[in-house]
Amino acid sequence: MDVELLALVGKYGYAATFVGTLLEGETFLVLSGVAASRGYLSAPLLVVAGAAGAMVTDNVFFVIGRVFGPALLKRFPSLAGSVARAHALVDRFPNTAVIGVRFLYGMRTAGPLIIGAGRMSWVRFALLDLIATSTWSLSWIGIGYLLGEAVYQLVGSVASIWRWLFISVAIGGAIAAVFLYLRRRKAAGTSGSKSA
Repeated sequence: MDVELLALVGKYGYAATFVGTLLEGETFLVLSGVAASRGYLSAPLLVVAGAAGAMVTDNVFFVIGRVFGPALLKRFPSLAGSVARAHALVDRFPNTAVIGVRFLYGMRTAGPLIIGAGRMSWVRFALLDLIATSTWSLSWIGIGYLLGEAVYQLVGSVASIWRWLFISVAIGGAIAAVFLYLRRRKAAGTSGSKSA
């Protein structure tokens, strides 16, 4: 890897992990875990950065649900039945609901909104969310770390991965170019024979 790129990873890796978990999540955590496996970043600090970014997002959506949830239900009464069932579930299993929502892809935004519109206190939500986001961040950083180790053991070095990837893309591109050229030539020959 280029020395300047490694310096950028070392300098901005934690901030990128934090911002990445604000926006998306798992992809940034896995990539950060791979960087930690190669010694460019500290895995424990990455877990903290990932959990912090996820907590910020969850708590913002919780507050939005608390402030605007009742008004949204009045505006969209067709959702009232679904939201009432979700609130009943959260009231019955509050710990499982908050922690589980963090691991359910597609529910990370709606979950905190719905929970915020319910009766759970913000302090309880924040404590449960700390557990959820820490566990979630640790899990995905760990997966990235193990993936980085496995790839390094199988291939030997990251440089050889890039070399083989480049060669594969070049060969695939050359085959596609030849195929397209022959296809165009055949199409041109067919249209030329029809006009004659």
